[in-house]
Amino acid sequence: MSLRFVDLNVPIQEPLPGELNGGMGAILAASIEYQSHEETRPEFGMMFGGATEKDMPGGFAIGAEKLQLTAHAGTHVDAPWHYYPTSEGKPARTIDQLELEHFFAPGVVVDLRGHAPGDRIEVDELAAAVQRTGAPLAPGDIVCLWFGHDERFGTRDYWDDYPGLGAEATRWLIGQGIKVIGTDAPGLDRGNPYMARDFQETGDASLLWEAHRVGIDHEYFQIEKLANLGELPARGFYVACFPVKIKGASAGWCRAVAIFGLEVAA
Repeated sequence: MSLRFVDLNVPIQEPLPGELNGGMGAILAASIEYQSHEETRPEFGMMFGGATEKDMPGGFAIGAEKLQLTAHAGTHVDAPWHYYPTSEGKPARTIDQLELEHFFAPGVVVDLRGHAPGDRIEVDELAAAVQRTGAPLAPGDIVCLWFGHDERFGTRDYWDDYPGLGAEATRWLIGQGIKVIGTDAPGLDRGNPYMARDFQETGDASLLWEAHRVGIDHEYFQIEKLANLGELPARGFYVACFPVKIKGASAGWCRAVAIFGLEVAA
């Protein structure tokens, strides 16, 4: 069997110069301390009962890193606990409680390019985009929303200036039997400044995180910060996006990959 893989992740990295604007970029920023093979000599020595530099090949210990970051940094899967304390009238599940079967399934790329930052995707637009993929959605498909927003990764605009699903469009996807919805934006909802603007103008609190809050009544999972969806066809591949098992967490980092060469269910 000949398989081909496409990486669908953005990297976990420290902010680039000029990238942060005090919004989501700052909240989700990672701090990484890189330790060279020379810097880890003391720790290596303690692990092995006082081993010294002369006991290490060429005087080198090990390369290592220390990270401080949220579970929502980088490409990750959101669990229902992120959206609300309950889902479907029961305690909302955390990332370590979700079945792995959800995260390996046929993928569908839904082309939603051309929408402006802050646009809300409604049901008719989403249904038309799904129809353009050539077939209806099947229960269990992993739907990847392609806005082309990953092209802005590493810029200030990436973190706040993007479109997203409205509540009804999210419910429509779930109604098709979809449990995993991915996006190449930082969130499934519209960028936070646009939700905040509309809330301030209307006083309508239902506009705040409306797609996320659908999880109160319907359990589903989000993949946020996908990348390279433009390298994929609409169909004909599997997506693997197993989340890291963090005890009791609202999310888990994942290595999302498109896999070609497997027999894809019709």
